[in-house]
Amino acid sequence: MDTQTPFLIVDDDELFRQVMTRAMKRRGFEVLAAADHEEAMMLARATPPVYATLDLKLEHSSGLQLLPELLAVSPKCKVIILTGYSSITTAVEAMKLGAYNYLCKPVDADDVLGALDRPAQGDPDAEIAENPPSINRLTWEHIQKVLQENDGNISATARSLGMHRRTLQRKLQKRPVRR
Repeated sequence: MDTQTPFLIVDDDELFRQVMTRAMKRRGFEVLAAADHEEAMMLARATPPVYATLDLKLEHSSGLQLLPELLAVSPKCKVIILTGYSSITTAVEAMKLGAYNYLCKPVDADDVLGALDRPAQGDPDAEIAENPPSINRLTWEHIQKVLQENDGNISATARSLGMHRRTLQRKLQKRPVRR
């Protein structure tokens, strides 16, 4: 992997962004760090990145919304979506939108660089889980899918799911259930 190449880090968690920035600078990258969608695009237009990590859940946007715009500015950029709120739906959407990989937080610089080094074709020897996902996990994933279909609109998603908006908001505030 080349160093002294632009590496864009987009995350609204200031501490995570600072730690990742320092780690990538120590590895020789020219780091561009942004807290939000607008700042990320301003940096990317000025210096198109070769590599990028995008947080899935930004304060006023999402990594999925930012991804196509970033790839329009830097089409060969290898982008990894990072999230603490992983779901099959968002992983599939990220890959459809052009992400190179999708990682669940917590991650460190070595995890990110390892994901960038792996071939994009996939691993036919990937581990297959022995236990199927729990009902709670399937419910979480279904809510995420419907939320994505409704472009993040909580009220429309609640109507689609036949539940009260406040109930849906409470469910979304909880961490994703374990498999």
